Amino acid sequence: MAKECTVGIAGLGAIGLHLARALDAGVPGLRLAAVSAKDRKKAEANIAGFRHKPLILPLADLAACDIVVEAAPAAVFEEVASAAIEAGRIFIPASVGALLPRMHLVGRAKETGARIIVPTGALLGLDAVRAAAEGHVESVTIETRKPPRGLAGAPYLEQAGIDLDAIREPTRIFHGNAYDAAKGFPANVNVAAALALAGIGPERTMVEIWADPTVTRNTHTICVEAEAARLTMTIENVPSEENPRTGRITPLSILACLRGLTATLKVGS
Repeated sequence: MAKECTVGIAGLGAIGLHLARALDAGVPGLRLAAVSAKDRKKAEANIAGFRHKPLILPLADLAACDIVVEAAPAAVFEEVASAAIEAGRIFIPASVGALLPRMHLVGRAKETGARIIVPTGALLGLDAVRAAAEGHVESVTIETRKPPRGLAGAPYLEQAGIDLDAIREPTRIFHGNAYDAAKGFPANVNVAAALALAGIGPERTMVEIWADPTVTRNTHTICVEAEAARLTMTIENVPSEENPRTGRITPLSILACLRGLTATLKVGS
């Protein structure tokens, strides 16, 4: 991309505001053109000190930008995604777990010329998983451990009658595939969703979720058994102060993804 690309960000929370500030500070080839937020007054306050103030637009109107980054609650995922894809834009989702039940969007992107680029996020070794998946992969598993408060609000907990306040020791609260994990924990399994899309798919990627009061970091352990390699990886992410369900590394990963779209030298597949 030789021309300067405009970027629109849906959501100005723990992820979106960090990205907005970084883009306003300057990223070669990219310009923050618009943002969207539920609370307009708060959004205006957040961007008050920006060098180049972006427009504050309704979610769907962000599709006027070349690149649309979704960093909003999973409940509005499809509104943001559909508009960007219909306009043929580059769509970068932070809520990757919300994409798994909506794979029809990938088919629509093929028709409109849009691209969906899933950032690495709070994951380790995604390039290696993608490379292994070019050959035969026997199995992919991921174990996620979070402090109980980092799992608050997940629909699965209410359905299963799990009281996080009552958990005093490491407790496995979910075991199943990535597709079911994404439905039950839409704000907590973006790592598992990205892993599934990079590897052998959401139905074969197995997920364990633990509520663990002994940990202070969101911890993910990935095991891949493949013809080309055996991979075992663990990453401990520091939770964001604004949102304990999100790791501090997540907005940094999306920023790196954005830089890669216009960089002369791009490292990693």
